[in-house]
Amino acid sequence: MFANFLIGLREGLEMALIVTILVAYAVKVGRRDVLSKLWIGVGIALVIPLGIGALLTWGPYGLSFEAQEIVGGTLSLVAVGFVTWMIFWMGKTARSMKSTLQNRLDSVLVGAGWGVVILAMLSVGREGIETALFVWATVASIGGGWEPVVGALLGLLTAAVLGFLLYRGMVRVNLGAFFTWTGAFLILVAGGVLAYGIGDLQEAGLVPGAGVHAYDISAVIPASSWYGTALAGILNFNPSPTWLQVIAWVGYIVVVAFFYVRQHRSTHQPASSPAKPGTAPVPHAHAAS
Repeated sequence: MFANFLIGLREGLEMALIVTILVAYAVKVGRRDVLSKLWIGVGIALVIPLGIGALLTWGPYGLSFEAQEIVGGTLSLVAVGFVTWMIFWMGKTARSMKSTLQNRLDSVLVGAGWGVVILAMLSVGREGIETALFVWATVASIGGGWEPVVGALLGLLTAAVLGFLLYRGMVRVNLGAFFTWTGAFLILVAGGVLAYGIGDLQEAGLVPGAGVHAYDISAVIPASSWYGTALAGILNFNPSPTWLQVIAWVGYIVVVAFFYVRQHRSTHQPASSPAKPGTAPVPHAHAAS
């Protein structure tokens, strides 16, 4: 539940920042008339991920076991790709997000401004689709249940409240530190989802190595115990993984963590002000110091 809460909080906060930047700039340039269109785009962007989540949840029920494993494993790998891209994309574009969105909004404010609907839909929808896919993958990897979904919804709700408070200048959050640490944690979660996806493909017979376990510590950490369940819910822990799952997990963590740390160091040079990593995405610079 905690992992999905963090996913919902991080992705939701990104969506909230995008919306607040667009709203603040539309008000600043005197185009309050397009705010209704902006909210139409946001509404569409939020409905699409719900539809995708429903399709992923109930769509495969009529398929054979092998087909379900293939679909589940493939989509888990796609989810890992999405969240990995999202982590690095945020680190690369955080500083320029505000100016980029404002420039795009300028280009669609012509006439009645119906282009705002598409801009809001695409800007927010991308984050929503990533959230739906990754939350689905983490829920599937621990065998279902409503707790992960509730965690994700609570994270999104918390992000919406924080976004509103940031817009009003009522709270001060170091967004740079927030996205840095949540990004590091999501790398661990994504590694678990990757291992789970490979396990599904092994069970479907598409990938060799099924049943050949690297180790089995289920006697020490039973999957049914509260701590085994907690580890599975947070990090997709598996007490008896195959060799390929272990190799994939270790390889992913090592490689992605290396490039993540290198990116973080290159974008946080000593010459930069400590407040800058959190200021760029927010409409009011003082809200993120």
